[in-house]
Amino acid sequence: MCFQAEALNRDALFTDETESFRFPAEPRVGDDVILIFRTAKDNVDQVCYIQEGLSGETVMEKAESDGRFDYYKHRLTAGEEKISYSFKVYKGREVCCYNRLGVSGDNPEGFCFRIVPGFSTPDWAKGAVMYQIYVDRFCNGDVTNDVADGEYVYIGHPVSKVQDWGKYPNQMDVGYFYGGDLQGVWDRLDYLKSLGVDVIYFNPIFVSPSNHKYDCQDYDYIDPHYGLIVKDGGQPVGADAVDNRLAEKYMIRTTDKENLEASNEFFARFVKEVHKRGMRVILDGVFNHCGSFNKWLDGERLYEMSGTYEPGAYVSKDSPYRTFFKFYDEEAWPYNGSYDGWWGHATLPKLNYEDSRTLYEYILQIARKWVSPPYNVDGWRLDVAADLGHSSEYNHKFWRDFRKAVKEANPEAIVLAEHYGDPSSWLQGDQWDTVMNYDAFMEPVTWFLTGMEKHSDERNPNLFGDGESFFKSMNYHMSRMMTGSIQVAMNELSNHDHSRFMTRTNGRVGRTSTLGPEAASQGINNGIFREAVMIQMTWPGAPTIYYGDEAGVCGWTDPDNRRTYPWGREDLELIEFHRYMTGLHHSIPALRLGSLKQLLAGRHLISYGRFLKDSICAVAVNNLPEERQIGIPVWQLGMEDGEIMSRYMLTYENGYNVGKIPYEVKDGQVLVSMPGTSSVLLVAERE
Repeated sequence: MCFQAEALNRDALFTDETESFRFPAEPRVGDDVILIFRTAKDNVDQVCYIQEGLSGETVMEKAESDGRFDYYKHRLTAGEEKISYSFKVYKGREVCCYNRLGVSGDNPEGFCFRIVPGFSTPDWAKGAVMYQIYVDRFCNGDVTNDVADGEYVYIGHPVSKVQDWGKYPNQMDVGYFYGGDLQGVWDRLDYLKSLGVDVIYFNPIFVSPSNHKYDCQDYDYIDPHYGLIVKDGGQPVGADAVDNRLAEKYMIRTTDKENLEASNEFFARFVKEVHKRGMRVILDGVFNHCGSFNKWLDGERLYEMSGTYEPGAYVSKDSPYRTFFKFYDEEAWPYNGSYDGWWGHATLPKLNYEDSRTLYEYILQIARKWVSPPYNVDGWRLDVAADLGHSSEYNHKFWRDFRKAVKEANPEAIVLAEHYGDPSSWLQGDQWDTVMNYDAFMEPVTWFLTGMEKHSDERNPNLFGDGESFFKSMNYHMSRMMTGSIQVAMNELSNHDHSRFMTRTNGRVGRTSTLGPEAASQGINNGIFREAVMIQMTWPGAPTIYYGDEAGVCGWTDPDNRRTYPWGREDLELIEFHRYMTGLHHSIPALRLGSLKQLLAGRHLISYGRFLKDSICAVAVNNLPEERQIGIPVWQLGMEDGEIMSRYMLTYENGYNVGKIPYEVKDGQVLVSMPGTSSVLLVAERE
């Protein structure tokens, strides 16, 4: 392959924040740091380093060359302050800048490479395969802890025990319980290990009256309905009850210390078993709000009934927890319902940190408690983290203190937040490690492959199959995070808040309330789903499987996305495909820590490469229903003519193929014939 000598080869220009181009990748204070910038061989006149806050440009030295590229280096020492930098390349009259967006004509603010001395994300989480479990719907391992039919009243209705494991979720799903528990997860640990799972992420498991448990009742204890009920008694309230004045059974189960302590001890043993198998555990922390059942508020008067707890703030103005909540009517006690609810929901009282240092310190102690012995969990996922507090300044202050508390207790624990939109102000090295990756993964993948919005509420034909928009969106949103944060970001196709990705492949706008649950599995396309898994397992970050996705579970958005795992009715071929893909993800170093480079972007076509030293791979996705031949420019990854890349995985509409097929690099390219609705993973065969 030849290039015009007088032209600047912009496709050859490359650098990033991985260990191949910055060493060390996550510097500490006092470290000597080497920055490397790549150009085509003998193609540029000069490469300059530019640092924000310093005047002028520093000419970089050409330090190394190989058959195709030159490598320019710059050395610096990391001090106490953050460093933002970019590069400028000169070739005759051509000048271009290079920042986290790649090649550009200018150098816009906010897109520089960044060094935050001392900031690092846990190595175990970089590229880890995560598995999200909504506990009530995964597996029932202990029927003795099941919620009893009519055990208590929740949102005005007695709760229900669902007898049919395969039943579709009810429209008012929050009060329906299928019986999944931690023993059920324990029973399936061998399955999760065989699937290639490194980390289990649990939706909330603390005491709570709902099946989703985002309305916490007691942060100090695992819900006995998920753990152990060693002391039982009382009767359910019955089908006609409208409140919890007679909810003695629920009161005993969730407030008696014998049940609470037994459940915590069980959880400690569970985590120990997970660790023994080489996996880790992340808990869901809901600290913006709690639930009206919470012992600090006691809006249902359960703790008042038990007689062993201090009065809740709803019950008494003299409650020690009075300042934990904001009340609007100071004359409404006893039983004051004028408290501030998150988004106006009385069942979700917002925690009032600004007026209670006691609450502030209590939650920080909770943060420490669960990542410390005897529980030793490996991190927190933080629910609606940007909403905590009543001001942006206070929010950032809290998360700085939260990070400090967690890292002091367990330096290897991860702090991972739910967030929509630009997370950069929280990802400055002093608050969160990373985010659930909606903007820089779930959204672009969904729009490109299906044309659907992540709730299945909208279809956009303009984004469907637009490879250029896919990369522009990915690049922009990834540029708001440091690479260490990207490498541990939770890359999901589905979760408990959005429609199942398999359902999005049908291209239909709808919800279970409008089209019915059966429609969620009509017109689906397994080929598109396999393309999505290919991207998920080869893109930078932590690929995160929502329980049951690997088994072919469908579903509209909440609550239909919370269907039970179909034990005995799984799509076994799809599970085996996931096993192959997690195996490739684990065995190819570039897929966990390598650089990412865009190679091709067209209509219903994307191709990109991952590379780390001699570990080189290329991915291509053809989302047209017709076959096409494409030339993948693998020279941009460092491949030389005559070298071999082997096809490790080919997916297509009706299946997949893992037979190795060799492709020789010719004129800098690999020519691949791709079936309709297909994806391919090519791997360099180097010693």
